[in-house]
Amino acid sequence: MDEKTVSSTAEQTKNSVLKNTAVQQVEPSAEIAGSERRQAYGTAKTENLRDSGLWRLLLPAVVIICCVALFVIPLIILIPLLFNSISAIGTSHTQEAQLLWVWVTMIVIEMLLFAVIARGILKAFLTQAGNYRA
Repeated sequence: MDEKTVSSTAEQTKNSVLKNTAVQQVEPSAEIAGSERRQAYGTAKTENLRDSGLWRLLLPAVVIICCVALFVIPLIILIPLLFNSISAIGTSHTQEAQLLWVWVTMIVIEMLLFAVIARGILKAFLTQAGNYRA
């Protein structure tokens, strides 16, 4: 009789363990998920990820300075050439006076190109800098 009791108790224990493991596999417990060890990969856990906000001032300033340089540098070259062509009209330098249309055309093309490039640069950089407000 003692053997039957031991074997029936062992079978009941085995059946209850199987039922418990089946239930645990189907329904994950919040306790198990909460007690799992989490590990961070990379160096993000050691870096200081706080934003100083300085780039929000520097990025628009650098972009605006580059746009101004894109506008001014070609004009620094073309305006003296245009001025020399205009002043050559009154003198005997007729060859230089004939280039007046070239310099005017170049200035108009430069202004149109500047408008397209500057619009794209300003739209790309200045709108993105405003999106990341803390």
